[in-house]
Amino acid sequence: MPTRRLRRLDRLHRWGWAAIDGTVWAVAVFAASWLRYDFDISRLEVAPTALFAAVAVLLHLIVGALVGPYAVGHQRGSFEEAADIVRTVISTTAVLFAWAVLVDPVLVPRSVPLVSGVVALSAMAAARFLLRAIRTRKAASRPSERRAIVLGAGQAGRHLVRGMLRDEDSDLLPVALLDDDRTKRRLAIDGVRVRGTRSDLVEVAQKYDASAVVVAIPRADSELLRHISQLAAEADLDVLTLPPLSQMVSGTPSSRDLRDLDLNDLLGRRPISLDTTLIAEKLAGRSILVTGAGGSIGSELCRQIARFGPGKLYLLDRDESGLQATQMSLTGQGLLDNDEVVLADIRDLDTMRDVFRRTRPDVVFHAAALKHLPLLERYPLEAWKSNVVGTLNVLTGAAEQGVGTFVNISTDKAADPTCVLGYSKRVAERLTAQFAVTQPGVYVSVRFGNVLGSRGSVVLAFTAQIERGGPVTVTHPEVERYFMLIPEACQLVLEACAIGRDGDVMVLDMGEPVRIVDVARTLIKMSGRRGIDIKYTGLRLGEKLTEGLFAPDETVTATANPLITSVTAPPLATEAVRTARPSSDATASAWMRRTATVSMASHDSTPQQRPSERRP
Repeated sequence: MPTRRLRRLDRLHRWGWAAIDGTVWAVAVFAASWLRYDFDISRLEVAPTALFAAVAVLLHLIVGALVGPYAVGHQRGSFEEAADIVRTVISTTAVLFAWAVLVDPVLVPRSVPLVSGVVALSAMAAARFLLRAIRTRKAASRPSERRAIVLGAGQAGRHLVRGMLRDEDSDLLPVALLDDDRTKRRLAIDGVRVRGTRSDLVEVAQKYDASAVVVAIPRADSELLRHISQLAAEADLDVLTLPPLSQMVSGTPSSRDLRDLDLNDLLGRRPISLDTTLIAEKLAGRSILVTGAGGSIGSELCRQIARFGPGKLYLLDRDESGLQATQMSLTGQGLLDNDEVVLADIRDLDTMRDVFRRTRPDVVFHAAALKHLPLLERYPLEAWKSNVVGTLNVLTGAAEQGVGTFVNISTDKAADPTCVLGYSKRVAERLTAQFAVTQPGVYVSVRFGNVLGSRGSVVLAFTAQIERGGPVTVTHPEVERYFMLIPEACQLVLEACAIGRDGDVMVLDMGEPVRIVDVARTLIKMSGRRGIDIKYTGLRLGEKLTEGLFAPDETVTATANPLITSVTAPPLATEAVRTARPSSDATASAWMRRTATVSMASHDSTPQQRPSERRP
């Protein structure tokens, strides 16, 4: 519909209601006068009362057009319109009462302005709420709707229910509310009542013939969503959810924001609390270098860091396509034509020294690594070259240029390692701890588990298998892993950078581990495909049933953030790496396994004196 026509209709609508309200005022004045004379109509003076009523109508319309409900196109029965109506009626009543008291001769009894104001306000409110009730009932009778149960009767749930009822294009009709807060058990929103808690979902769904459940809790974590998903499966309900408030276009929940539950919701969504002031102090205006910037973790780190206004943000990777993709996500162009994009291989010490001499970063995030467990089991020497020697090269370049903060990205497989990937990353943790002992600045490692959507993620592998028609291969029915969304992991990495103590391994809280077979089943169900089987292939070499975030002999220490704890790693002398020079996969694997399994308790090297000078 053209904009001009919409404006005309809105104007007619508003002044149509103004005419109704004016009529209400006229009737209210006569009713108040009739009441004043004890319902004796013979005592009513028609002419003076009619004059007084005409002034009341005119005054109300003037005030309403200037500051009241006729100046703005409110939704009928909304809180905003009610507030404007109250303000207009009170203003009109006050002027009429002053006139009745101060002007002589008196046209009507002095009580009439007050009584008529109350009657007029009540009638105006009743008319609007009657219209609202009719519209709600009409919405509830719309044909071919998906009947939905709304979980959550808070602000988001209330906005959502009202939006679903008023949006004629919505195919969702709310039939019941559920909320775990028992103080809301008698609450009704536009006729939709709270019918119990989430434990009543199956029973309520059967009673009201619902086909969907809407989770109206924008900050719902993955544990809650998994529970709702299980209950919904019992009742054969579709599950819809709201995104986090920050992702909503208007900031106010509506039916248009609803989407199907996805794997990120089920496995990785969790509330993250950050000390953004502390992070900003660490990053704002500083020169920052990220290795592995073309990878999934490194690229997201770059995007998160960019929000804090670094002076320079250097992207380092040996993958030119990855660098271009990261630059595109940061700047909207991928020309690769500025000095902040660095194509280099961390395996080359001379290259690393040259890079650090040119960039002179204040903060380094070292995310570059080889991470595919089965491939590294076959090629341990490659893990040695990238994850051990490469990390030492980056540490050396950083130390020679006096880097203020160095953050090594590690993995949960480094805790009590049993595979080449774990061995190599544990050695990297020990090397980082060594530089914390011998160099000024702060050197920390950050350890966390699987992230959803990363390259080589089990989710991507399962999705590809499902698209091919199956089967989906899982190593063992009981194997389980920790999962976290990449943005959430990177946010906590920045927090760990800000609060990390020199030499510590900061460990991110990954929540509860999830069975891989449950991930496979969820993806199959979400795909809508039938007849896709799950095939068990057996645990691979070096693979555990369950990963741990801590080794048995590690002492866990709390930090300022409840989602981050810390442990210590025994330092490893750099000469032990430089002189090792393994020549085969077998010797590389044996050296890393032997070096990685040294515990703090058995580490008997004499601590070296730290330099006192620190670069900020």
